Amino acid sequence: MSTSACSSSAAQAGSTAAQAGSTAAQAGAVSPASARRPSSAPVRCLVLAGLLWGTGGLTGTLLGAAAGLSPLWVAALRLLTGGALIVAFRVVPLRRWPSGRAAWTRIAVTGLLAATFQAAYFSSVSLTSVSLATLVTIGATPVIVLVAELLLGRRRLDRSAVTRTALALAGLGLLVGLPAGGYGPAAVLDGAAMALLASAGFAVLTLTGATPVPGLGEETVTGLGFTAGGLLLLPLAAVTGGVAFRPTLAALGWLAALATGPTALAYTLYFRGLRRAPASTGALLSLLEPLTATVLSVAFLGNRLGPTGIAGAVLLAAAVLSTARPGD
Repeated sequence: MSTSACSSSAAQAGSTAAQAGSTAAQAGAVSPASARRPSSAPVRCLVLAGLLWGTGGLTGTLLGAAAGLSPLWVAALRLLTGGALIVAFRVVPLRRWPSGRAAWTRIAVTGLLAATFQAAYFSSVSLTSVSLATLVTIGATPVIVLVAELLLGRRRLDRSAVTRTALALAGLGLLVGLPAGGYGPAAVLDGAAMALLASAGFAVLTLTGATPVPGLGEETVTGLGFTAGGLLLLPLAAVTGGVAFRPTLAALGWLAALATGPTALAYTLYFRGLRRAPASTGALLSLLEPLTATVLSVAFLGNRLGPTGIAGAVLLAAAVLSTARPGD
């Protein structure tokens, strides 16, 4: 997939990446995000990231079926292989190695947050259902990021931001729905708690991505951070799901697809977009993931979307389109 839609402006600024990263960090610390309006290029990066993430659910499901893997194993291999691809093809050939304590600390934090997000999300799924885990995890992230930006002084509270967030959450609730039942109060509470932990992990990942370390590129952060996160998840996946990988041609193909589009490319685009767009914009546009996943499930898996789901998709699309307009 071509990334020219959002990488052209990044290429123009490539020779001054360290200076741009420093300026962005200073702007995030001393001025509200409302003064840092997203231009069309970083917003396109965030939109492309959300669309690519939407393919991850379908691809991961097909990988799990082809290779006989548990969801946690799929998550661990996704991070590990996606990060390794970036390291092998971008970090090593271009010698984009991190330098200094701040850079290595950011990479370690990125790996830990990515592993926490994946582990907590799949723990929530195992306790309740995909719908509840998705609703809480993805729905809470924009709220956490928006509140954090307000508390940190990175943006001012305005009616449009609150309206878009409320519209997106309403649409997500209608689209995903609630679990049909059969879960006890303890399981629901435990599942919701793990989903909130996953949401907090992704929210912090988004907030840190919006304050880049000078001289540290998004490819280096994603590649080394996700490789570390995948290594952290491997022991947990082995304990909970055993070690059973069927290396068929189909399994290897789906693993390559999952590592490339929804992981290596998507997260690199996401962190690139966050360099010049507010974190709350990135969090809201990440809601393209469930919207895209729903469209793919209807188109390729034969799933049906009822009137409530259609209404939710329309509301969610309206919120995303409003957020994607530069200057909003």
